[in-house]
Amino acid sequence: MHLSNRHLVVAAAAGLMQAAAAFATNPLIMDQFTADPTARVFEGRLYVYPSHDIKAPPGYNGRPNWFVMEDYHVFSSDNLTDWKDHGVIATQTGADWVDPTSYSMWAPDAVFKDGKYYFYFPAIAKTGGFRIGVAIADKPYGPFKPMATPIEGVKGIDPSVLIDKDGSAYLYYSLDKIFVARLKPNMVEIEGEPQVFDNLPKKGLMEGPFVFERNGIYYLTYPHVANKTERLEYATSTSPMGPFKHAGVILDESASGCWTVHHSIVDYQGQWYLFYHDKDLSPAFDKNRSIRADKLFFNADGTIQKITPTLRGVGLVQATSEIQIDRYTATSPQGIAVSFLDDANPQAGWKTTFSSAKSWVRFADVDFGEGAQKSIEVRARAAGPSALEIRLDKSDGPLLGRVDVGQGTDWTIASVAARNLPTGVHDLFVTQADGEAVDVDWVSFR
Repeated sequence: MHLSNRHLVVAAAAGLMQAAAAFATNPLIMDQFTADPTARVFEGRLYVYPSHDIKAPPGYNGRPNWFVMEDYHVFSSDNLTDWKDHGVIATQTGADWVDPTSYSMWAPDAVFKDGKYYFYFPAIAKTGGFRIGVAIADKPYGPFKPMATPIEGVKGIDPSVLIDKDGSAYLYYSLDKIFVARLKPNMVEIEGEPQVFDNLPKKGLMEGPFVFERNGIYYLTYPHVANKTERLEYATSTSPMGPFKHAGVILDESASGCWTVHHSIVDYQGQWYLFYHDKDLSPAFDKNRSIRADKLFFNADGTIQKITPTLRGVGLVQATSEIQIDRYTATSPQGIAVSFLDDANPQAGWKTTFSSAKSWVRFADVDFGEGAQKSIEVRARAAGPSALEIRLDKSDGPLLGRVDVGQGTDWTIASVAARNLPTGVHDLFVTQADGEAVDVDWVSFR
């Protein structure tokens, strides 16, 4: 994966959108750290409201090696491939009640009701402790105006709001336990006292509730430290207020060792998706995280199928783009390794190393369109002569081209005339045909 100008998407909506690196793979955002993604569908587009991890600024005197978060961005897409950064929508210095030096703007949420967008966010108050505030806007990307005070009677983090089919709204949040409170119609006050869901697992931290409804079933999903790090679990009910019964695991503990796994679940254009995070761009420090998305499926009885996290993600990749094969769908059992292009600059992306003959990478969902491409280009380097075969749909599928990679220490772009090019969407197989080990950045059809 290599960040080139073709991957910079610039949009202008109310003068707020900024350039954002756009890929159809995981992680979704490459030009900054993002975490705790809440995905919502507004005005036909999918909006993601994540928290924003940053490196500790000069003079920071907070908890060492901890989360540092001072503001929020919002991103949107209509194809789950090209993501637009709408810029900063809230800051720790922009809300009267927030301690402006706390760097504690953790997992947020946003909903639409009665013509207004409500953005819910936790932060440490000037009076101490985590509280939950609300900012209001006319558009999903803002500008958002924060309320002068947090929600009265609510102390905690990780707000999530469900607007039920009858229009009633519920606020879920956590503070060692998971709470629920019904919101008044004004969406900024609660009715009565918050209630605790006390029939969930008794041991291990639970936080980050996200609740949704499908076919009359209410799903309470949440991260839970059942062992060493967080995994995603869920419980179900026939009522948004519960009681909820534990139903299973959605996502196992991360193979990377990332301690947190805050998430959301959304139906977009008939497909359900899980949005979550891992530490792709910061493997040695899991307080700088990056958001991901994978498809989610239900069984006939309404239970959720456990998800196997992927690097490939959910976007459709154009054959004419620089296809980042390091975000693979599958690989051969041996001979494949993925590493940063530049260890000093992880945001530059990754490379794939093929180190044995017949080692291969499968990359799913490449759109060839009408099949008008004429050549294959590969950005690669090899210590000695090497060759790659590009095949369609199977490791022994139709050969699209054999690319010879010249030897040398510098990256070069090798090309060959393409043949047997298809139309429509297909999988690619990139295989080391013979020769020395070869590093590959991307493959493209031009």
